[in-house]
Amino acid sequence: MADWETVTILRKKPPKASAMKSEQAINAARRQGVAVDTQSKWGAATNKQHVTTKNTAKLDRETEELKHEKVSLDLGRLIQQGRQSRGWSQKELATKVNEKPQVINDYEAGRGIPNQVVIGKIEKAIGLKLRGKDRGKPVVPPGTKK
Repeated sequence: MADWETVTILRKKPPKASAMKSEQAINAARRQGVAVDTQSKWGAATNKQHVTTKNTAKLDRETEELKHEKVSLDLGRLIQQGRQSRGWSQKELATKVNEKPQVINDYEAGRGIPNQVVIGKIEKAIGLKLRGKDRGKPVVPPGTKK
């Protein structure tokens, strides 16, 4: 009778991606002579949605000649009237347009720096035109005739 030897092979699970990114794992791979490719991502882990187009350094040094452009009080009143006609608070409007309540407060008070993306979202939410020659008139949904 022959003795059969049983051989068990222990298979290791491949390391997780997060473990491969650690400095310890990279150093171990380098010691083994494995080619290591490292990349650094520019602007990673930041939530940058709004791009500033003006020279912010100059604007930070506000002077008499160079000031931040502000939203007009007329626009602020239109936003306030549209919001109140819907029965919304500033916080509710801010939630609907995915902005902070302070942004809505600044726009209504005429202190906000105009951002066409934000103004467009507010227009859609309150249903009033805030830009152009038909300011204060209801927004006509696309595809319908006047």
